[in-house]
Amino acid sequence: MDPSSGIQEPFDLIRLSLSERVFVKLRGDREVSGVLHAYDGHMNLILSDVEETTMIVDVPADGAPAAQPTVSMAKRKMDMLFVRGDGVILVSPPSRT
Repeated sequence: MDPSSGIQEPFDLIRLSLSERVFVKLRGDREVSGVLHAYDGHMNLILSDVEETTMIVDVPADGAPAAQPTVSMAKRKMDMLFVRGDGVILVSPPSRT
């Protein structure tokens, strides 16, 4: 990694994203976006101004082969959220263009 950018290991990218909006993909078809306030080595995160998106797949109960599952999205907003690190799949920092 480029030493002049201040990024030499993956946690440096997270550190540089403090107080900025990040996108976090979680287990269980959940995604959150919020302002990163704190993190630790287990990838536990504290976020504020959070929007959570959950993908819900409804499979028809009758089991008919022609029946297609329906996919919907549920969204909710929270002032503050603690994300446990073992559920984190991906953390995307803001674009730096």
